[in-house]
Amino acid sequence: MTATDARTSVGLRSERGPVLVAIMLATSLVALDSTIIATAVLSITDQLGGFAQFPWLFSIYLLAQAVTVPIYGKLADTVGRKPIMLFGIAVFALGSLLCGLATSMVALIVFRAIQGIGAGAVGPMSITIAGDIYTLEERAKVQAYLAGVWAASSVLGPLLGGVFSEYVSWRWIFLINLPLSAVAAWMIFRQFTENTPRQRHRIDYLGAGLLTAGAGALILALLEGGHAWAWTSPASLALFGGGALMLVVFGVVERRAANPILPLWVLTRRVLVASSLVSLLVGAILLGLTSYVPTFAQGVLGTSALVAGLTVGALTLGWPLTASQAGKVYLRIGFRATSLIGSALGAIGALSLLLVDGDSTLLQVAIGCFIVGAGMGMVASPTLIAAQSSVDWSERGVVTSTNMFARSIGSAVGVAIFGALVNSRVGGVDHPAPEDLAPAVHLVFLGVAAAAVVMVVAAAMMPRAKS
Repeated sequence: MTATDARTSVGLRSERGPVLVAIMLATSLVALDSTIIATAVLSITDQLGGFAQFPWLFSIYLLAQAVTVPIYGKLADTVGRKPIMLFGIAVFALGSLLCGLATSMVALIVFRAIQGIGAGAVGPMSITIAGDIYTLEERAKVQAYLAGVWAASSVLGPLLGGVFSEYVSWRWIFLINLPLSAVAAWMIFRQFTENTPRQRHRIDYLGAGLLTAGAGALILALLEGGHAWAWTSPASLALFGGGALMLVVFGVVERRAANPILPLWVLTRRVLVASSLVSLLVGAILLGLTSYVPTFAQGVLGTSALVAGLTVGALTLGWPLTASQAGKVYLRIGFRATSLIGSALGAIGALSLLLVDGDSTLLQVAIGCFIVGAGMGMVASPTLIAAQSSVDWSERGVVTSTNMFARSIGSAVGVAIFGALVNSRVGGVDHPAPEDLAPAVHLVFLGVAAAAVVMVVAAAMMPRAKS
């Protein structure tokens, strides 16, 4: 596709700059809200209670986002990218407003799900729009911008959350999204002109329902097992068994669906499997650290919310630093070697956090986070671009959505598993003591380290070819 084809296919020329700014802003909001509540957890639970339920604030948002991504991808081929993007921003803003007005933990969890439903449209549409308006040669740089925005926003989230919860109110964590969402929507509405031909596809609602129900049941079992009920209780066994069964049925349905929500052919290509597995583990590692490092810094080391945000914000320094150079590296040594370097760095940083305890300094925690961030920046973008480069234009949207789906599911399931580990130590205590919280969060660090080691194996699965 030539530069002229890329621009005229969506009716864009000089408007590409404002559209790129708009989708970067929208992407930053969605990424911020996946982690921004990390440093506000104690402030929220002090007012609303329910410390044991707070992992749901992360998981429900990420789960709703993950399972709606493939649906929006199909709908975008029917009604176009622009209306789906505007719909997603509107739903995200509505969820943000309701979260800011929540008066109970249950209500806040429900409203976070609404936010996630909107976020599910923003992420894939941003990347798809960028793919529509930029040529193949330009796309790598633009995707690096979007990946950098996503990474920086995700790790800056706890810092901003600490600022709001300490100096204003935790409610402004959500309310600040309203004017920013309005700006992004207005810019897309005014600047993005879409003239692409639209196709009619049947939406795989059965597959979407099975995927949502199966993943939701497993996450519920992980979050509440050992807390609301015993791990071997009938309720726990029913959720695990039922969730696994629905996912098996989902696989059968997808094999027969005319337009499957998650095509199973993506699981038959080595580069796509490796890329998605890396993406899943990146999501789990990132959310594990951004969810619990601030809690550890505040609850165990006795810091303020702002300082806790600065500590985990060391990820911000590491990720963009290496992500900005990843392109030069993989063009020289290939995707696989670059991914191995990044995953190894991430594993070293994660393993260093196993040495952290109640007597550690904030600097020690921050250094570990920085090294992990550096590794993530070196492995996330190269594996995604390797997957995109391995398929034709007609399959690139599916591959990108699958990669994003994997990251969201990894984040949601990772938070659920880490939440289960923490709840196994602190039980139903709304305000755990430092002597209880320290070993509980150490289990999270252990889980993050295990995920990082597996990520090295996943990176080694990448093909040796450079493209």
